[in-house]
Amino acid sequence: MKHTKILFLLATVVLFVACGDANERYVRKAVKIMDRQGLYAQGERWEAAKAEALAAHPASHEEAVEIVQKALKVAGGKHSFILSADEVTDNDTSAWAMPSVELRDGIAVITLPAFGGNENDGRRYAATVLEALPDRLKGVVIDLRDNRGGNMYPMIAAVHRFLPDDDMLRFRSRKGTQPISCDFVMRSVGMERQPSIECPVAILTNEWTASSGEAVLICFRGMEKVKVFGSPTAGYASANMPFPLPDGSQLVLTTGCDVARTGEEFCDDPIVPDITTDTPQEDALLWLGSK
Repeated sequence: MKHTKILFLLATVVLFVACGDANERYVRKAVKIMDRQGLYAQGERWEAAKAEALAAHPASHEEAVEIVQKALKVAGGKHSFILSADEVTDNDTSAWAMPSVELRDGIAVITLPAFGGNENDGRRYAATVLEALPDRLKGVVIDLRDNRGGNMYPMIAAVHRFLPDDDMLRFRSRKGTQPISCDFVMRSVGMERQPSIECPVAILTNEWTASSGEAVLICFRGMEKVKVFGSPTAGYASANMPFPLPDGSQLVLTTGCDVARTGEEFCDDPIVPDITTDTPQEDALLWLGSK
């Protein structure tokens, strides 16, 4: 009996040490990712946060996650977060809606909601808009209100006929800048480009226009005959990447900021419309009617 108790105690100690090692490995892995990829993972503030995280000895997995989350807010800012293993496994890609197009006396009103579907869904999303557009328009309203993001490429593809063939957007990371052209977007979605439609463009935004919704807005930045109506956006105009962690969760880390063709950089600050108004669609239609 005495030997049995000793073996039990030894097994308990080994299990405790193994769990402790696993928790510390989790923290080290996450910190390593942040150190290499995080947009803000440089300078004194990050070095202090990194040192604090690596010096910790989490007694539980929950404590390890808290340590990583604290460092993550320094390395990636407010747009970074952790998806639990359950959230990764149960990722619901059906929580999105198809866009819509309404034609009003030569003006197209396009509503672009958030998108989170698969590749085939992305083509359906873009085609829903493209197939409804005539070749000539007096103007277009692109409604980005309540568009909280997702995959930006189907969204941009849906309205690419109103965009020029240039680097409409760039992502700036610590390692350099990646240009995003119209041709690149269409290849990403798996669709052919369609002829341009030359007309004035009104864009609607609100406080829930975020992430990829803001990226679509930035694609039109600096263009002539474009005006934005509504209220300031959410301020999440940055690029995120998912990185797997040892427990099956994902570290969703901000790795870059959005750069417009004007050279303006957007990341954590709201984008202010040209016309701040509580009646953006009505004002946009009046503006387009006067052009």
